[in-house]
Amino acid sequence: MNQEPSPASFDQEREHTRTGMSKASLKRDFLDNLFYIQGRFREVATPHDLYMAAAYTTRDRLLARWVKSAQDFKTTHARTVCYLSAEFLLGPHLANNLVNLGIAETSTEAAEELDLDLNAIIEEEEEPGLGNGGLGRLAACFMDSLSTLQIPSIGYGIRYEFGIFDQMIENGWQVEKSDTWLRNGNPWEIPRPKIRFPVMYGGHTEQYRDHDGRPRTRWVPDLVIDGVAYDTPILGYGVGNVNLLRLWKAEASESFDFQAFNVGDYYGAVHAKIEAETISKVLYPNDEPEAGKELRLKQQFFFVSCSVQDMIRLQFNTVGPLETLADKFVAQLNDTHPALAVAELMRLLMDEHDMEWDQAWDITHRVFCYTNHTLLPEALETWSVSLFERLLPRHLEIVYAINQRFLDQVRVRFLGDEDRVRRMSLIAEDGERRVRMAHLAVVGSRAVNGVAELHSELVKTTLFRDFHELWPDRFHNVTNGVTPRRFMVVANPRLTRLITETCGSDAWIRDLDRLRELEAHATDPGLHERWHEVKIAAKRDLSAWLKHRTGVLLDPEAMFDVQAKRIHEYKRQHLNVLHIVRCYQRIKQNPNHDMVPRAFVFGGKAAPGYFMAKLIIKLINAIAEVVNKDPQVNGFIRVVFMPDFNVKNGQRLYPAANLSEQISLAGKEASGTGNMKFSMNGALTIGTLDGANVEIREEVGAENFFLFGMSAEEVNRRQHQGYRPWELYRGDPELRSDIDLINSGLFSHGDTQLFRPLTDQLVNQDPFMVLADYRAYLTCHDHVAEVYRDHHRWTRMSILNVARMGKFSSDRAIREYAERIWQVEPHPVGGG
Repeated sequence: MNQEPSPASFDQEREHTRTGMSKASLKRDFLDNLFYIQGRFREVATPHDLYMAAAYTTRDRLLARWVKSAQDFKTTHARTVCYLSAEFLLGPHLANNLVNLGIAETSTEAAEELDLDLNAIIEEEEEPGLGNGGLGRLAACFMDSLSTLQIPSIGYGIRYEFGIFDQMIENGWQVEKSDTWLRNGNPWEIPRPKIRFPVMYGGHTEQYRDHDGRPRTRWVPDLVIDGVAYDTPILGYGVGNVNLLRLWKAEASESFDFQAFNVGDYYGAVHAKIEAETISKVLYPNDEPEAGKELRLKQQFFFVSCSVQDMIRLQFNTVGPLETLADKFVAQLNDTHPALAVAELMRLLMDEHDMEWDQAWDITHRVFCYTNHTLLPEALETWSVSLFERLLPRHLEIVYAINQRFLDQVRVRFLGDEDRVRRMSLIAEDGERRVRMAHLAVVGSRAVNGVAELHSELVKTTLFRDFHELWPDRFHNVTNGVTPRRFMVVANPRLTRLITETCGSDAWIRDLDRLRELEAHATDPGLHERWHEVKIAAKRDLSAWLKHRTGVLLDPEAMFDVQAKRIHEYKRQHLNVLHIVRCYQRIKQNPNHDMVPRAFVFGGKAAPGYFMAKLIIKLINAIAEVVNKDPQVNGFIRVVFMPDFNVKNGQRLYPAANLSEQISLAGKEASGTGNMKFSMNGALTIGTLDGANVEIREEVGAENFFLFGMSAEEVNRRQHQGYRPWELYRGDPELRSDIDLINSGLFSHGDTQLFRPLTDQLVNQDPFMVLADYRAYLTCHDHVAEVYRDHHRWTRMSILNVARMGKFSSDRAIREYAERIWQVEPHPVGGG
């Protein structure tokens, strides 16, 4: 693998001045970078100047390791994992890189000696807007673990100029603001203008015969743009290995059309540049309108075409013949967004490198593996055949050819079962003909995995049942994980220090199973007291930040009851809301009601076009407005919506939570990773048997998990029997009272219609069975309150939750991928 920076050696003085880890070296190099890169001296430097100087000082120390890693991987022909993902929600780099370099404490001391506040400098960093949520955050965790486990890898994605929107709350409603994360520059990336590939769209195909008389196909496009590489080094924790995140930016092949300009067509002169750059301009447009669908398909093909072409380039530069491509590279498709890579590699091997179908298919099938992330049928990507044909005519031919060969195989295996053939086809024929991207990914990959035990089982028995019956050995489970470096060490340094002191070393940071050593201290009163102090300190920090951002002051002594994730009906934030309304009514009806004080904290973004999700945000804020101003109530409960939930704000939230709400309808959440982050930081979980909740409960112990609600089997059975939510509404006086209170206008300044779309759907359809789990949820919350009153019991449960979270490190997940799916070995690079 050629990871580009490759000077043969370093001048000794340069080595010393730019890579030294001592406090003196850090101070000197910081001031040098402030002067020579930012052009500032200390007295006039802005906070942004200070951040940039700190970032370049840190990056200098990454680059030496990056060069060494790239040279080593190239000369040894190291087998390499290519992780193809439309999103990489990295989070801020500076603090994480200081931790992984092992110089966080030294840097803090160096900053203090320069009369600087390192935490304030870290706060200046803009979060890279390269992902929407869990899928992109998982990809970022996996990149961290791949480097930490010393597995050579390249992450491939898109360098979005405008990331996921910044969320503002105005009059209780979500308002989207452009995320201009690149406006002040990105010190962590290195442009590679010479690494660029043509990406073609539209046009037509032509049949011809090559010089040997063999039939061939030529694609004649009507639009060609360039994909240009931007590289970011990804350092492992405590090792010399640095892997590569390569993101692609779209550029016009020729930025300015002089012929158009000369005839007075000023718009046409720059039109190609504008059209090209649109492709990497914005993260995931709203794909409801046809133009949005087209742009999204263009984006997906853009980054997989660049990535596959880059893999072939690297193959030629290192190993040599394309016949051994699958020995050099294994490529993981992170959901269906990169599934076009299957057809694109086939096209390149056949059309550009003259391979016959069987050989090209053998290589392609051995290169790719596919991770499924959703059980929701509406979330499985399909593209209309007409759009696909217009944008990618050659790829539609290849998909048809793959499908023909595949369905012939199905017909032989399942004689006479044409209904099965119809279900398994890569082309959906019911209604508008559509290309099923998940089917393309399954057929084109040698391994398919789900992301939690329950999810993987449902993938086999429901979503891809026909495929599992055909190829049972192709399906696997790899439960998701998150990196403890960011979500414990960076996010919660107080807890990190306490765990390290208690366990006697920091070995747990690389081997999370070592947290089990905490179990021996779980009943220690001294640890209980310090554990409580750490949690209270985090709650004070969050409370101060929320007061500044929202004006709502939370009592750090109250239970922080937190639900932070994308706003979606299946995640059931509205079930949480109904519990808050019930608490409110109980206090109003009985002022002497003995209640554990609670701070209900919500965070999450709704998709811009998702009306019901945005209405849920409005309802949360509307209830907060009433509750927080009511003196009869606000001493017991307060409600706050954390604006602009992202990685950076998540790092404030996870350490402060007492209770983690993981209440999606069983069978709907693939895994979840927020559930892991909260538990790693000592929050207890109230949750359903959904996604990774099942395994979290198994690991921490049923007695340390607040379980409620139906199982996936019970949900399925009840839906088949005919679910009638209005009967629950009529039959439960408290539930009816809670919904009626929302409809009364109390929370909407007398407007009795504002929340009707939400409440009417609950009563009449309730697709995610909120009302069915309502009573069990309330009963479970009463139990939560009872346990919280017992300070020592709660603290012991919190300690045991942390102690038993080893399974949910992304290091374990990557180790399982490497051994069971990728067949790759660690490749240590010196210098760690």
